[in-house]
Amino acid sequence: MIHNFSEENIQSIARVLDCKPKQSGNVFRFEISDNETARKIALEIHIGLAINDDKTNLISVYTRDTFLQLHNCTAFIASELLNQVTFFGKDGDKISGLIVEKEAGCSLYANVKESVLKGDFTELPPEVMMCSVALSLTESVDFEGFNFDDEL
Repeated sequence: MIHNFSEENIQSIARVLDCKPKQSGNVFRFEISDNETARKIALEIHIGLAINDDKTNLISVYTRDTFLQLHNCTAFIASELLNQVTFFGKDGDKISGLIVEKEAGCSLYANVKESVLKGDFTELPPEVMMCSVALSLTESVDFEGFNFDDEL
């Protein structure tokens, strides 16, 4: 199910990432840099991208050495407290999350079973703990009833 980003959504992402997006049609590009670490990344939000007669929201991140994509973005949380925006995609009982930081960092967690996120993270193998903590924000998102307010 596709959800619609509103102008307010884009502005909340811009506030958290502390940069102004450049818009070209239904694509919003954020160029994020951190002077202390000399990191630079670009975040693109493609709204309502047509793929095989279906519309989807596509999140892309470009770095000097990496390219990441999250297809079918169904929700996001922009956290001023954490200085990051977490974009979510859900397919059945699996969740993927792409986290973009104000300091030009980025993390991806893909195809994580909901049961991993709802259990006690201290009982998970160390390799999986970070994923459980990072994506635990999904507990506050109602994926079935989620709506991005007014369409842009």
